[in-house]
Amino acid sequence: MTIPTTMTAMVTMGHGGLEKMELHHDWPVPKPAPGEVLVRVGACGLNNTDVNTRVGWYSKAVTQATSGDGFDTISDEDPSWSAAPIGFPRIQGADVCGQIVAVGAGVDAARIGQRIIGDTWLRDADDPGDINKTGYFGSERDGGFAQFTTMPSVNAIAITSTLTDAELATFSCSSSTAEGMLARAGVTAADTVLVPGASGGVGSALVQLAKRRGARVIALASEAKHADVLALGADRVLPRAPENLRAALGDEKITVLADVVGGDDWPTLLEVIERGGRLTTSGAIAGPIVALDLRTLYLRDLTFTGSTVIAPQVFQNLVRYIEAGEIRPTLAATYPLAELHAAQTAFILKKHTGNIVVVP
Repeated sequence: MTIPTTMTAMVTMGHGGLEKMELHHDWPVPKPAPGEVLVRVGACGLNNTDVNTRVGWYSKAVTQATSGDGFDTISDEDPSWSAAPIGFPRIQGADVCGQIVAVGAGVDAARIGQRIIGDTWLRDADDPGDINKTGYFGSERDGGFAQFTTMPSVNAIAITSTLTDAELATFSCSSSTAEGMLARAGVTAADTVLVPGASGGVGSALVQLAKRRGARVIALASEAKHADVLALGADRVLPRAPENLRAALGDEKITVLADVVGGDDWPTLLEVIERGGRLTTSGAIAGPIVALDLRTLYLRDLTFTGSTVIAPQVFQNLVRYIEAGEIRPTLAATYPLAELHAAQTAFILKKHTGNIVVVP
């Protein structure tokens, strides 16, 4: 194909509200550096990281739940997931599905034409296992809220699938986050996993991927979404915040709490984990500051694991699951890229099940 010199892109100009994302129709098309590929974006999914970074929620100066409107208390020293400053202008968007249309020096030209989804974790080529040398696509470098994007060739994972671009764009962040959490907690068929926020992008992926491991899954979600969550494979779905969670669980023995919600209900969730059980967490949608009674942690022999940077093999495994049809997309809505403001507004309201995607 003939590659244009300019493109349409939604460009984030700084920390703040939706007004910080500006639509440009004359943004330069990037050129792939050595070892990189140029991807024509077919679709790009939305995720919490994009919102959190834009508003500066990762800053320790912020103590409340994620807001789409920005914060007055943000510190410029630690506004990103890595607790470091981020450069603007920045094209965000981590969850890319598209087609390679050009390659940089050192990349096999046979890759041109391949359909790919993007591995969101940017790693040091000489030391890919060092989590201190990682970046995130759409954060430490420009991402997919545009017609074209570049990425290291190793991050452009070829995929063979009958799913649409929009469907494939639902997997990268949500499913790799979920699989990373389950791997970090060592979830097996012997476990019963409790999943708060099970209708969200990561929550719905946790349900599917925990079931893929053979675990029993108890999900928490608003009642309007129970049928959707059951369709994902959950064994039981309870209200989002039962008045008495222990009573609602009955004889269920929760060995793993897989949580991306946090907030005021977090201590209640912790109390239902069996002695010797595990918490794995990768988010705090309802608020990052929680109350912990240390006696619950040590007297019940619990293990806590935080999960952000996934092991290199997790994404490769995820692609294999998708190609084998072992997990399915949860596409809630598709918006044009020009309507990203509306798409993120809907995403933040959390009235959907699964993932929201934009297409150029």
